[in-house]
Amino acid sequence: MPDPVRVLLADDHGLVRKGFRRLLEDSSNILVAGEAGSGREALALAEQLRPDVAVLDVSMPDMDGLEAARELKRRYPSMAVLMVSMHADPAYAKTAREAGASGYVLKAAAELDLEDAILRVAEGQLVFAEMQGAGESREAERLRALTPRERQVLQLLASGKANKEIAAQLGVSVNTVAVHRARLMDTLGIRGTAELTLFAVRSGLVSPR
Repeated sequence: MPDPVRVLLADDHGLVRKGFRRLLEDSSNILVAGEAGSGREALALAEQLRPDVAVLDVSMPDMDGLEAARELKRRYPSMAVLMVSMHADPAYAKTAREAGASGYVLKAAAELDLEDAILRVAEGQLVFAEMQGAGESREAERLRALTPRERQVLQLLASGKANKEIAAQLGVSVNTVAVHRARLMDTLGIRGTAELTLFAVRSGLVSPR
């Protein structure tokens, strides 16, 4: 059995990283070797961990994903780089390719198959998402099934706020927030804050920054 592909995840939104990790952790073909919250941290961890694939968010503080991609390819030509982004503009994908990335996938894609994209770039293939119409997603459609208050609670949860903080901000009880949260998960078929946050980012409700 071949060794799993070792992956470095870099995104400045911690809960998004956890969401991506959850998508990958059941795969026997992939091992998440480390996580970084900025471009510079990604470079430092890449030197330490030497992953097979670096998965980089385009928008990160300190050093953005595109600059980090260029530097990673300069230092480690054999390391594959996969960009993950909210931006459906083909110009971003073109710039990512020019920076040395082997792939560019959208967080807002209806079906983000991160495992497949990682395995393909690890094999030397190019994986660039179709930009046309990519901004409208299945997640956006599911978002419309929520009530305005449920969307508000989801946005606050995805921003990292606890139930008690949300209750204080909205002027409701903690129990009411818990009920909204349970309904959110039931309606969306999601379990856990990390998956809720990833859904909120992919649907465009919150920014990954």
